[in-house]
Amino acid sequence: MSDRASSAVVTLPNLLSFLRILLIPLFVFLIVHRPTTTTGVLVFAAVSATDWVDGWVARRTGQVSELGKILDPTADRLAIAAGLIALVVRGAFPLWAALLILIRDAVVLLAGVAALAGRRVRLEVRFIGKAATFMLMLAVPGISWGSLDLPLAQAALVVGWVCFVVGIVEYYVAAGVYATDIRRALAHPG
Repeated sequence: MSDRASSAVVTLPNLLSFLRILLIPLFVFLIVHRPTTTTGVLVFAAVSATDWVDGWVARRTGQVSELGKILDPTADRLAIAAGLIALVVRGAFPLWAALLILIRDAVVLLAGVAALAGRRVRLEVRFIGKAATFMLMLAVPGISWGSLDLPLAQAALVVGWVCFVVGIVEYYVAAGVYATDIRRALAHPG
């Protein structure tokens, strides 16, 4: 199937991305409400785990759209930011680790928007960025699960922290790649 983007709005992949965004208030509420924290972490993990589904469906079914190219990474960033904030508030994830993720996201977003605003240039998502997001979306629920002392807590902590270290390194390498992409787009517009 072709990865050429269409102008379609109502596609299955876009609906999946919208559903992930709509689930954010639910898992935030469940996480911060003590009696439902475990359920909240599970819903957050499910939303995180489906990170790749909408893009995969789009490519497999030929439903890659311009909206989807923006909506999918937006859903990822919103879900991880909301989940991190809720987990920090709940005391299930360390603030310093959350800040490493959130500050990087804010800097990349603001730098990209500021540099490319009005130029009709959109950065393509890179594999290293996808790999980093995948690792962090395993790490955050894993660390949280272990911190909440749920079943298999020690194993979840080990897997979570290993994924965090790998993911955060990849995340900052991806930021460097995106900075290079921004410079290239500015030097060679169009």
